Amino acid sequence: MQRYLMETPMLDYSIVPIQKLIKKRKWRSLDEFERIKAIYNFVRDEILFGYNIDDSICASRVLSDGYGQCNTKGTLFMALLRACGIPCRIHGFTIDKKLQKGAMTGFVYKNAPRNIFHSWVEVYFEGSWFELEAFILDKKYLSKLQTKFRKCKGSFCGYGVAVKDFRHPVIDFNRNNTYIQSEGINQDFGVYDSPDDLLKEHGQELTRFKAFLFRNLGRHLMNRNVKRIRDH
Repeated sequence: MQRYLMETPMLDYSIVPIQKLIKKRKWRSLDEFERIKAIYNFVRDEILFGYNIDDSICASRVLSDGYGQCNTKGTLFMALLRACGIPCRIHGFTIDKKLQKGAMTGFVYKNAPRNIFHSWVEVYFEGSWFELEAFILDKKYLSKLQTKFRKCKGSFCGYGVAVKDFRHPVIDFNRNNTYIQSEGINQDFGVYDSPDDLLKEHGQELTRFKAFLFRNLGRHLMNRNVKRIRDH
C-alpha cells in the first residue's frame, strides 16, 4: 500500500496550506471511515464544480482556486486522502462531450474534442477498492440542475452529469461506489498510482491553438454558465 500513499509533484500534500486545512478540520483524529467521508464531502461541496486552467495543476493550486472538475478535484481529493493515511489511486477514461453540453455552449462546445479526458479516484478501505466519482459536482449545483430539469425522472446526460437516475444519483459515500458522470464513459485507460503517472500517458487531446482558447476564453465562459445555474 505504500505506493498509494506517496507524495508526488501533483499530490503536494506536505505544502503548508494543505497541512493547515487538515489540522483545522481535525481529519486525522477521525476513524478511517469518517475520515474518508469528511474529506470526500469537503472536496465535493466546498470545492465548487468549475474548470481550472489545466488538468496538470497540483493539489495546492486546486485548493487555492476553490473549484475544479473531475481531474483537478480528484488530484486534491487524493492529496488529502494520502496526507491522512488513506491509500488511493486514479482511474483514467474519456467521456463523450455530450455530457458537457449545457456547461459548454456555442463555439466552445462545437470546438471541443469528441472525447474528453476524465478520471475518478479509487480508495482502499476495509480490504476493497471503492470507485468515487460523485465528488465532481457540488450539491448546490446538482440540486439547481434537478430543479431546472424537474420533469426528468430517468436518465440524464448534460451539464456535467451522466446518470441513469437523475432524481436519485448515488453521490454520498457510505461504504459504496459513487458516480455522477460514469454513464458517459467511452474509453478506459485503466488504473494508475498517481495523476502524474496517468498524465504521462494520457490527457486531453487539443491542438495548441484550441488549448490556448480553452485556457483564456472557453473555461471562463463555462465557469460563468455553471455559476449562473448554481446562483439562479
